[in-house]
Amino acid sequence: MMHTHFSLALIFLGTMAPLGLTQSLSAKKPHLNVVFFLIDDLGRNDLGCYGSKYFRTKAIDSLAKSGARFSDFYAACPVCSPTRASIMTGKYPARLNLTDWLPGRPDRPDQKFLRPPIVQQLPLEEITLAELFSQSGYVTGIIGKWHLGGEGFSPAKQGFQFNIAGDHTGTPLSYFSPFKNNQGRFMPGLEKAPENQYLPDRLALEAGQFLEQNRDKPFFLYLPHYSVHTPIRAPAERVAPYPADGRPGTQNNPVYAAMVESMDLAVGAVLKKLEDLKLAENTVVIFTSDNGGLSVLEGNNTPATINAPLREGKGYLYEGGIRVPLLVRWPGVVAPGTVTSTTCSSIDFFPTLAEICGLKFTHTVDGVSFAKSFQQKPGGEAADQRPLFWHYPHYSNQGGKPGSAIRLGNWKLIEFVENSRGELFDLGKDLGESRNVANEKPELVQQLRARLKEWRQSVGAREMQLNPNYHPNPQGKDGVVLLHSKYAEVFGSQLRYEPLPHKTTLGYWINENDWAKWEFEINRPGKFQVEVLQGCGTGQGGSEVIFKAGDKVLPFVVEDTGGFQQFKPRIVGELEIATPGRQVLEIRVKKKAKSAVMDVRQVRLVPVK
Repeated sequence: MMHTHFSLALIFLGTMAPLGLTQSLSAKKPHLNVVFFLIDDLGRNDLGCYGSKYFRTKAIDSLAKSGARFSDFYAACPVCSPTRASIMTGKYPARLNLTDWLPGRPDRPDQKFLRPPIVQQLPLEEITLAELFSQSGYVTGIIGKWHLGGEGFSPAKQGFQFNIAGDHTGTPLSYFSPFKNNQGRFMPGLEKAPENQYLPDRLALEAGQFLEQNRDKPFFLYLPHYSVHTPIRAPAERVAPYPADGRPGTQNNPVYAAMVESMDLAVGAVLKKLEDLKLAENTVVIFTSDNGGLSVLEGNNTPATINAPLREGKGYLYEGGIRVPLLVRWPGVVAPGTVTSTTCSSIDFFPTLAEICGLKFTHTVDGVSFAKSFQQKPGGEAADQRPLFWHYPHYSNQGGKPGSAIRLGNWKLIEFVENSRGELFDLGKDLGESRNVANEKPELVQQLRARLKEWRQSVGAREMQLNPNYHPNPQGKDGVVLLHSKYAEVFGSQLRYEPLPHKTTLGYWINENDWAKWEFEINRPGKFQVEVLQGCGTGQGGSEVIFKAGDKVLPFVVEDTGGFQQFKPRIVGELEIATPGRQVLEIRVKKKAKSAVMDVRQVRLVPVK
């Protein structure tokens, strides 16, 4: 049923609604409140409303039914701080020179390139959403994670009049009270707490108090939960109901499931408080995440989740790392049950909230207001034809490689820094980014590369520099050289490293011309036995492969191991490395026997005594 005002479906599909923009918003402008939930590391598919059958998200699923659900919404970065900065400012992280989590991962000898220096806080000269709302007469509050600067750059310095738990840190000092670290420092505002109180529960109580205290004033309440970021911790009684079946490649972590459910309960408590205070009808509710779910091993009790059908997760420029949930509830304006596939980004929140709340700003932002689609004429150009960009010149803790990306329509190009490799995907046909079609569409790749380069120049994106202290895969104290698949450089279209814990392998070796190489360093030359940990599916064996180092070539026939992830150690042969220093080992296919060559988890060079 069509409501009195616009449905969000009309906003984004470019259809003219019966009322004009000014008419539909005028009654709301003076007192329209905003509650903005930002969940940390929540995968898009961790929610029931996005297809999860394992996690329990009753309140959030209900929120989706009462408003709009976005299928193609993006975080501006695959890690947290940059996305948070984009939400606060409406600008791309590259323009802010804040492109990694703060303070960021230090450079290491195994990196071919050095990260560019980044600012260590959201600059004070930037106008934040909180400042915009505060200057317009709103009460502004943050309850949860800030992670955009410490002393001198705290929420109080960036427009928030009220702050609970927000400081420079990216992880909670503790998920259970007392909320402090080993040095005795408490999370702001949480110095007093009942014994063993769980952090999401406490933040929901604080949010309820904020709403009660400001029920008669317009407010902007920002609720950036620390959940569901590591460490993975949850009350035992909430963990118990979840099965731990251990099936590889599925959502099956009971502790993380309890974290998700606890986060859902906290969201539900705030939504109920809005209802109880009779504020719901006059409040826009936003629910989203800062990046994709953690899908690899990082710390204890991980991986947290699997983002399938999206590829990879947090720390990666693939869809699993940047495509996130977005739910919007606006009673009387957004039609319940609306679903939209329009592409939008976290840079768009600033102009959107400014417009729907009637807030004026004069500076330039990168984002585009959702509300501008109200004024599109029937049959006009769809909003999702504008390009979206990413720039991540960093090696992520999760194994992601530095690069940039552009999405235009259904086409997405990722350009990696290390070897300028381009990967092109048609997201309309290949949501899982399993088929790189860059070789089939060289003109399109060239066009998208040009637009990506032009954008980087326009925002002043910082570039990486070669690492003069690069030492790839050094020889161990025992003389062994270990070449893990995650350090391989791949060439061609389909061969790739698969980082999920049940794989950690070079896979998708379906093209005969694809190949891989490792750089490594030798300080004690001599003869080495080459060993490969190889997997191959039933009936897929027999491919002829060569291992090449310098002018030495070792032939190898792939063996059927009963499964591509069932690895078997094999002896390839011996090679002699006569001089110390940087070396290269290549694996190339001489003849592919069946549909795929093999999976490779690692290669070892073992000294021959």
